Amino acid sequence: MNEKENQIDRARALRNLIASQQTLLLSTASVANVPDLSYAPYVRDQSGCFYILVSELAAHTANLLNNPQASVMIIRPESESGNLFARERAVFNCIAMELQRDHQDYNTQLLALQDKFGEIVRLLRSLSDFHIVALYPKSGRYVAGFGLAYTININDGSLSILNN
Repeated sequence: MNEKENQIDRARALRNLIASQQTLLLSTASVANVPDLSYAPYVRDQSGCFYILVSELAAHTANLLNNPQASVMIIRPESESGNLFARERAVFNCIAMELQRDHQDYNTQLLALQDKFGEIVRLLRSLSDFHIVALYPKSGRYVAGFGLAYTININDGSLSILNN
């Protein structure tokens, strides 16, 4: 198999990893640059944007609303990984934007969240402290294993070998 075919296979593996997970790890920072690591259930649209429904009671929500830079990681579970030193993972540097209730995508993404996660979303949407936040990837990296690191083309999902 040539390198181009390998990259196509790896891009497919990346899409499968993202589709197989229901939550993402979320790295945010406060306005005082204090880091916070958390997680959130997500949906993803065709453009590659991640959408999360988060409460104001969570530190990451205030962080996202006040400092829109965030990092998202989707990682293969330990129980499915052959080597814990080289777990398959994708990391995206994102810009966060709250979707206001009158935003054109608000109801679409709320319904997508409800379709994926069920009735709990119907309850959460009725609570005034919950917000939909869009996480727009600006760059990304995919690690498929030892020596298998790639830069993700955010526009088309293609991969290129990461050079040191």
